[in-house]
Amino acid sequence: MANKEKLFTEFTAPTTQEWLDKIEVDLKGADFQKRLVWRTNEGFNVQPFYRREDLASLKTPDALPGEFPFVRGNKKDSNEWYVRQNIIVTDPAEANKKALDILMKGVDSIGFKLGHAELSAEFIDTLLKDIRLDCVEVSYRACMRHALQLADLLVAYFDKMGYDKEKIVGGVGFDPIERMLMKGKDSTVLLPDMSKLVEKLKDYPNLRCVMVHSDLLNNSGAYIVQELGYALAWGNEYLQQLTDAGVDVDLAARKIKFYMGVSENYFMEIAKFRAARLLWAQIVKQYEPKCDCACKMCINASTSTYNQTVFDSYVNLLRSQTEAMSAALGGVHSMVVTPFDAPYEKATDFSERIARNQQLLIKEESHFDRIVDPSAGSYYIEHLTDALAQEAWKLFLKIEDEGGFLAAVKAGTVQADINATNVKRHGDAAKRKEFLLGTNQFPNFTEKSEGKEPMAVDCTAMHSDDADVPALTISRMASDFETLRLTTEKAAKVPVAFMLTIGNLAMRQARAQFSCNFLACAGYKVIDNLGFKTVEEGVDAALAADADIVVICSSDDEYAEYAIPAFKYLDGRAMFVVAGAPACMEDLKAAGIENYIHVKCNVLETLKEYNQKLGI
Repeated sequence: MANKEKLFTEFTAPTTQEWLDKIEVDLKGADFQKRLVWRTNEGFNVQPFYRREDLASLKTPDALPGEFPFVRGNKKDSNEWYVRQNIIVTDPAEANKKALDILMKGVDSIGFKLGHAELSAEFIDTLLKDIRLDCVEVSYRACMRHALQLADLLVAYFDKMGYDKEKIVGGVGFDPIERMLMKGKDSTVLLPDMSKLVEKLKDYPNLRCVMVHSDLLNNSGAYIVQELGYALAWGNEYLQQLTDAGVDVDLAARKIKFYMGVSENYFMEIAKFRAARLLWAQIVKQYEPKCDCACKMCINASTSTYNQTVFDSYVNLLRSQTEAMSAALGGVHSMVVTPFDAPYEKATDFSERIARNQQLLIKEESHFDRIVDPSAGSYYIEHLTDALAQEAWKLFLKIEDEGGFLAAVKAGTVQADINATNVKRHGDAAKRKEFLLGTNQFPNFTEKSEGKEPMAVDCTAMHSDDADVPALTISRMASDFETLRLTTEKAAKVPVAFMLTIGNLAMRQARAQFSCNFLACAGYKVIDNLGFKTVEEGVDAALAADADIVVICSSDDEYAEYAIPAFKYLDGRAMFVVAGAPACMEDLKAAGIENYIHVKCNVLETLKEYNQKLGI
């Protein structure tokens, strides 16, 4: 081994310009910007490749784990996070039994949702019996009007059990602005309780009580920059309120916890959590805390419900798995994986077990908990972190210029922005600009709902006439297609769509596949075919199959030959559809052919129109 060769020394590293020149040759005259540069929904461009020189002006690659501004995480020695599961408490004894059970199955963080429970010392004793609060994280959320009472009861319980205050980890949920966004009810009357709550829990350094639920924005359709920018403004609003009330900034900052959603954009979500910590640290720093540790951002991540679906619901497992991976690699404090069946039923033991195991899988088998910020140094993710931070900061400053987050919520600015994005994303899903596998793209042709119905959003006062402020409109992106498909399924007869494949082999097969996927999104029964020698043979076969829709699938050039004869031979005995947008379309329309499906169609509106024509 005395002779050590340096591999590749005979090769000269290509420059960026040389890469671009090569790409230009391969594109054969196509526009580089249009073909390869991605314009994100977040307001910036993403290049097809990045090099070291692209990071020359960035400071984030020089950051270290566990050090200000914490872009690389709050820890130095591991990427450990809490595996959390929430429990809705209707009976404290039953909730306690469930908590003890799941704590033996890999969970080390419990979120008790108490609702409007009648709180008492006996209630807390029953709920927390045999749970070692110095070993696991436990958070509590009751009606906010009872938050102070809950804090008193918990402190009394901790004292009675003799717990070390340093070892109590968790939270007491208090977030009046979330209620305003969800229910349209002005909750500012509760804000004075916030400083009182902090005072009651000041001796518990790891028990947080002021929450920012930006996961609500995520589940309402917000883009990543919107959730990030508004979360920062939301947290700053509470920090300002607390310090104005005389709370020490170090204490105030340590009592704030962020609940953020995770969408399906894998790399962008990793960068979001890095950018969030970076910006929050800078915000807190402006309040001049005594210790930089007060600038750490504590984040609980929850996988999104916005992109979950009722049909082909096991695909929700794929969505939430990549989302969980993003959150883990992004360095969150704790995580909730939403069960795959959440859109249509109360989670079952099976779905909850799978949700827990999704986190345990990436911990125990993939070792995501071992390495701090493994994405650091990736030119792509470092760029995304910086770009997201810049765009989110612009939104943060805009809200501050409008008087802060609370003022913006009262004015309805935040709600209007998120609701507009929700409408746009529903429209994009309708046109397949956003894909939902199994819903608006590649649906399961034979799947039936089998009694599954979308669960209503628990947002009782959201559209009431006596709302004090505008509220968010919460609707999953798949909901429009699900309504359409359920309507079709409940019809007296489920329509049959028959592919009349003829002519050019490659084109007829491609268009038949496209058409089957298109029409199955409405729940139609689709029948594909290998091909017919004549249009008459194809039409006869369609009618023999009791077809309600006949889709002619051929090449653009051959439609001029086949489409009109097929339409005339069918003679109104079924709806006639042309797969594609051929150059001869005007001639076909002149002959009375009015239905066409192609990549530029609004899939949802087209299928609604077909249902109407079919009397559904």
